[in-house]
Amino acid sequence: MTARLVLEDGTVLDGDAYGAAGTAVGELVFITSMTGYQEIVTDPSFAGQIITFTQPMIGNYGVESDASESGGPQARAVVVREGRNAAPAGRTGFSDWLAEHGVVGIQGLDTRMLTRQLRDGGTVRAAVSNDGTSVEQLLAAVRAEPEMAGQALAGAVSRSEPEQLPALGAERAHVAVLDYGVKDSIVRIIRECGARVTVLPWDATAEQVLEVDPDGVLLGNGPGDPAALPDCVGEVRELVGQVPVFGICLGHQLLGRALGLETFKLRFGHRGANHPVLDLESGRVLVTAQNHGFAVRVPDDGGGELETDFGPARVTHVSLYDGTVEGLALLGLPVSSMQFHPEASPGPHDARMALESFVNSLAEATVAQA
Repeated sequence: MTARLVLEDGTVLDGDAYGAAGTAVGELVFITSMTGYQEIVTDPSFAGQIITFTQPMIGNYGVESDASESGGPQARAVVVREGRNAAPAGRTGFSDWLAEHGVVGIQGLDTRMLTRQLRDGGTVRAAVSNDGTSVEQLLAAVRAEPEMAGQALAGAVSRSEPEQLPALGAERAHVAVLDYGVKDSIVRIIRECGARVTVLPWDATAEQVLEVDPDGVLLGNGPGDPAALPDCVGEVRELVGQVPVFGICLGHQLLGRALGLETFKLRFGHRGANHPVLDLESGRVLVTAQNHGFAVRVPDDGGGELETDFGPARVTHVSLYDGTVEGLALLGLPVSSMQFHPEASPGPHDARMALESFVNSLAEATVAQA
């Protein structure tokens, strides 16, 4: 079946259908991860987006029932160079799985060319279609699609009710997780570190968070523009100083805004499992997994100390690609964040210790107060 990709500038690329039949419109982005296509497509941070995989062959090892990062696919469509539908060891083929969940795809495109175009010109709105919709109709739908800047998407991917999850092993701490689209692996890892977890909806108030009496709060990842979530920023601001806070990705951006800093949209974002980040304290370079299109802006966009609404803070990590802020920490309070994903999934585990360290710090504080 013929499929096509239509970009907002009028570019039309023809290929073959992959996944479900239909039409999908969204922000076209690229990701450089070589593995983990199932985890990537089910990451809620990809809500509203069409994913271009730079790895030339996708779908060669199938889909496993326990590898998803949420209840199902979150991306609107996928673009691949060569799409396979392998199903070894009783797994489900990736194309079949996409079709089952209504995710449209296209294969047979020059994804290297497309990635270079996105890198040089920035992300664009686009449509993937294999149902015979005309180019004129697709282009009109693409240009009617809202830009990602200004979109508040957390509510569409968050749990609607609180969820209680026991520690996997001896309980050492209690963590409240604000679900802006948090990946399942983040919750699983902090449970494996000994934390009982209460997952709260994205719009939970600071009062509701504190009512569950957590030892600490984790601000999860999620999709969309942090500037479009002023109420969430206000609630995070109320939490600072009352309980230890650790933010990841969108949670990092919301924390940054709560501290009085700005956020801005990157031209093409950081998405992949091979991004080098410098830990400014240790001097160590971490190879990290990333998935974001916005970043926190600090004065001079550099390292060192800065003043926030809650006193002095420091930039803890910076990207070695473009120097953008990858980590923040308040100097007088147990409040910190990371723009990258310490859980990886997929990706290297260079930074996974950050989740363990967060739980350890809460457990140690609990013992000290006993």
